[in-house]
Amino acid sequence: MLKQKYQLKNFSWFLLIAVLLTSVFGVIFVNSADSSYTAKQCIGLFFCVVIMLAFSVINYNFVCDFSRILYLLNIILLALVKVVGVKVGGARRWINLGFTNVQPSEFTKIIMIIFVAVYIQEHEEDFNDWKVLGKLAVLCAIPLFLVVIEPDLSTTLDITFILLAVIFAGGLNIKIIKRCALILIPISVLFIWYIQTPNQILLKPYQVTRIMTFINPAKYADTTAYQQQNSVMAIGSGQLSGKGLSNNTIAEVTVTDTGLVSEQQTDFIFSVIGEETGFIGSVIVIALLAIIVIQCLIIAQRARNISGRLIATGMAALIGFQSFINIGVATQLLPNTGLPLPFISYGLTSLLSCTVGIGIVLNIGLQRHY
Repeated sequence: MLKQKYQLKNFSWFLLIAVLLTSVFGVIFVNSADSSYTAKQCIGLFFCVVIMLAFSVINYNFVCDFSRILYLLNIILLALVKVVGVKVGGARRWINLGFTNVQPSEFTKIIMIIFVAVYIQEHEEDFNDWKVLGKLAVLCAIPLFLVVIEPDLSTTLDITFILLAVIFAGGLNIKIIKRCALILIPISVLFIWYIQTPNQILLKPYQVTRIMTFINPAKYADTTAYQQQNSVMAIGSGQLSGKGLSNNTIAEVTVTDTGLVSEQQTDFIFSVIGEETGFIGSVIVIALLAIIVIQCLIIAQRARNISGRLIATGMAALIGFQSFINIGVATQLLPNTGLPLPFISYGLTSLLSCTVGIGIVLNIGLQRHY
């Protein structure tokens, strides 16, 4: 399965260039946010690009053959987080390898996309059978549970949205979708009511506060809403063309200089983009991310089989959802949560996960049926 003849004309150079440009912009903005992370991000990007290119020539069907092994490995890594994981900010999400920390939940996104895609292909004829869907739900629930108890609710929701997109693209019956919607909508309303009651047990106090801050930002203006408001102020202050990268002049002091927005190199990297490159820079970054999503969908449309189509669709959903959530948080359109901006935020595990996924998508493109 590793030996495969490819036609170079089928290689998606447009997707590769978009990913490389976005990643280079990422290094520039990480450097602007906190230069102490620049060297590590550059070294990590180099190795991630090499790995991405390696996966682009490995037959994706060969990778899919190991979907069950990858699933079990994913469960083991997530379980290890609870045993030997590094605790940061009240959450245990990382495993210390000595030279760096890795976040297994980032690998969960890619592994589960592959696993669900293969599962749907294997059950192409009876996918909408309730037993088949129930089994898939249980298999997805196990890693999602291990992620949510870290605790990492934002990543859990992100993975859930990604997998729902894959399942929908896999041919889920519209009648089943309607029934699920009729159940989930009232449950969501009850959930919002319940988490506001005393002694609720579903969420951590800080998670409840973040949701309530989004619902009623004025009430939390001087506390939990402070960071997002400063992020919006920073983005708005960039106006059309921004204040310039790493600008430290008194006349053009930035939020980065004053430290009014924490974690700018990761969760709030878009505040750096908006402030220092303005509306023009923000549009360019969003356009590059949109190009990556569109190219993944084009490759999905041309894939040779169902698993290839669904993996490419899953990667489009990953980049699309995560970009929307990260930018939505930075612009106060969504509750404050911690998700990196793909290819741009600092975080080598996230970068590795995304580049491996794109490498697989590139291989799917090489084997397109037309």
